Amino acid sequence: MSGARVRSGRTTDGLRSVVVGESPVGRALAHALGAGRVVASGELTPEALVGADVVVLVGHSGDFAAVRSRRASDRREDIVTRTTSDVTRAAAADVGHVVGVSSAMVNGAVPGRPVIEDDEPARGEVDDGIVGDLLTFEETFRDAVAAASTRPRATILRPACLVGPGVDTLMTRHFEAPRILTVRGAIREWQLVHVDDVAAAVDVVVRGGLVGALTVGPRRDGAPDVLSAAEVLRVAGMRSVDLPRASAFGAAERLHRLGVLPAPASDMTFAVYPWTVSATGLHAAGWSVSRTSEECLRLLVDQVRGRVGVAGRRVGGRDAAAAGATGAAVAVLGTAAIWRRARRGA
Repeated sequence: MSGARVRSGRTTDGLRSVVVGESPVGRALAHALGAGRVVASGELTPEALVGADVVVLVGHSGDFAAVRSRRASDRREDIVTRTTSDVTRAAAADVGHVVGVSSAMVNGAVPGRPVIEDDEPARGEVDDGIVGDLLTFEETFRDAVAAASTRPRATILRPACLVGPGVDTLMTRHFEAPRILTVRGAIREWQLVHVDDVAAAVDVVVRGGLVGALTVGPRRDGAPDVLSAAEVLRVAGMRSVDLPRASAFGAAERLHRLGVLPAPASDMTFAVYPWTVSATGLHAAGWSVSRTSEECLRLLVDQVRGRVGVAGRRVGGRDAAAAGATGAAVAVLGTAAIWRRARRGA
């Protein structure tokens, strides 16, 4: 978790929130919730939390570059320390509700995956990728709440693919590639949710006293609001490249071991396999989104315009030109020089 700071504030109708997490997602949540002051994480004094109705801990930071700049072991040690401290201090200040912002990625993505329901057990892979961080965050969050002397209500929010100002994830970087990667024979629908609507979900959760794990995503006509692969290509103005599973994942894993690609091959499953959420509990409680999946995708495409990335790694200059020239392989494998390096390491 990128929990360096705390932004606190009061919404226009009086709900006082404290958002822990100096990151794109944290800043966006703080803005949407009417945040004011900034307090360094680890310094949550009782005075800073007086009158707070909810403390929001940001586990999914939306800061891909910062996450990948540190070793997984260091990141997770920090997640455990900060999350435990923040939950403990919130409980000691008699805050009535703590909300952890995670991701539905903890539920995993596999071919033909059913829609993810609320309170579905986490089943993602624990490796050196972002999902391992999120699993660590959720486990620590639950343990800290259970150990608190004054136990607040606790909720984990698991959004679909997040978009918003400055939000930078492996999923948003997927749209920086010259082409959209698909795995042969797999059907991948896209569901996107804006961080402002996640903030609105926090409000609904606190006012309704909702607890447990809740998925967060738009619905349309009584079903999850998703875009087909064809609709994504149309809206994004992109073409796809369809590769066999063995080729895509095998090469990606080899290049990750060489340090060429910043994320493990397991993280790539979320770009090529479905992880649509139901958001049943939130919608039943009266929550609704301000932006559809298509509107979120249009915002995302505008946000990443002009950037070029290959499998999560941003490239520029001659690298970008070479990436464009490699055609189909660019979605996963990068330049011919990377291929040669991979073969030497075989």
